[in-house]
Amino acid sequence: MDLSRRRFLEAAVLTAATAGLTAACGDGSGSSGGKDSKTLKLWYWAGGMSDKVVADAKKQFSDTTLKTSVIGGDFKTKLLTGLKTAQTAPDITGIKGEDIASFLPNANRFLDLNELGMDKLAPEYLSWKLKQATTQDGKLIGFPIDIGPCAVYYREDLFAKAGLPTDPAKVSSELSTWDAFFEAGVELHKAVPKSFLVNNIGAVFSMAVGQGTKRFIDEDNTFIGDQDHIRAAWSTAVKAYTLGIDAKINDNTWNAAVSNGTVATGLGAAWYALDIQNAAPGTKGKWRVASLPSGPSNLGGSFLCLPSTCANPEKAFEIVSWMLNPENQARGFTDAALFPTAPAAYKLPALTGGDAFFGGQKTIEIFGPAAEKIPAAYEAPADAAVSAPYYSELTSIEAKGKDPEAAWKDAVSQAKRIAQRQGVK
Repeated sequence: MDLSRRRFLEAAVLTAATAGLTAACGDGSGSSGGKDSKTLKLWYWAGGMSDKVVADAKKQFSDTTLKTSVIGGDFKTKLLTGLKTAQTAPDITGIKGEDIASFLPNANRFLDLNELGMDKLAPEYLSWKLKQATTQDGKLIGFPIDIGPCAVYYREDLFAKAGLPTDPAKVSSELSTWDAFFEAGVELHKAVPKSFLVNNIGAVFSMAVGQGTKRFIDEDNTFIGDQDHIRAAWSTAVKAYTLGIDAKINDNTWNAAVSNGTVATGLGAAWYALDIQNAAPGTKGKWRVASLPSGPSNLGGSFLCLPSTCANPEKAFEIVSWMLNPENQARGFTDAALFPTAPAAYKLPALTGGDAFFGGQKTIEIFGPAAEKIPAAYEAPADAAVSAPYYSELTSIEAKGKDPEAAWKDAVSQAKRIAQRQGVK
């Protein structure tokens, strides 16, 4: 994991805005083998699966030749190219969480996992995550690999200097709203002037949007990015800027800021922990994790899907089900920081132990409950493209001092134009 993973959302929305959303595929005519083929191709990206679990799957299913390819570069673009013909298409493929909505309009290019037995396994997995890969008529195209339940990562030593609560349970309870969290940020900055509560306000906006049940487009394909729920998320983000507790970091200086204490907290998903550890190994033991103010949110998390040209759907689903059972998802967390989508994994030793980097804290006590309470929200195929202007305008506020009200109006105006070009009403 590296900085690119930490900033994947920003990259995703900007790419979507410039390249368009709908994931069109070829007709996929022909066959890559008989429907009982003994050879299956699996595509995923580096860090997208536990390599150890994948290796063990080859041993577990020795009657099948599982050919794996770890695809570098732009995975989505390469997948779209591969899906154009049955001969080049994988039999099992990963799809990133930020891309899954763009594939739903072409759901016929994938098998309905419910018809292969996922309908029976579904109760074992988070319903809100399954919804992300489900079409409006109920077809499920993705088996969830992982999720990104979010939390507040904070420097316990800096909080202590500011006279703030330091115990994770107290931080979670006493700073349980955005207003209370920001007030703590003001006190922190007064006591430790070099330290700021918020990395950038785009992160706050992302978290606040994710805490709701609506995003930028509704299920009737109508633009709702100018409505109260988005305006409230915008106002929450801007408040951190106006209070002077925003570090305004939108570049590669983040690593240094984490190391030297300029960034006293981080708003991030479970996988964000490794980013902090990699960026600032010298701060080991000084960090803690608390609940996100005002409720849970999610950032990231991917799926395994079976293209309709899959050479052996039943065997492919059997393999996927095994690789993503609770025990192997727990291994995926240990091997690749992939937070499980099966709650049963939260009780396994891989997740229940204390983390030395976080002072021995059992962080599952924060992430587990958050994962199960993340609100289900409809994400339209054009959602990422339509949301891009909001992040760009928030950056303009930080970098150029743009008036927040003018930035809001420009964000909405730009988002509406993008929505129209994407066929949104």
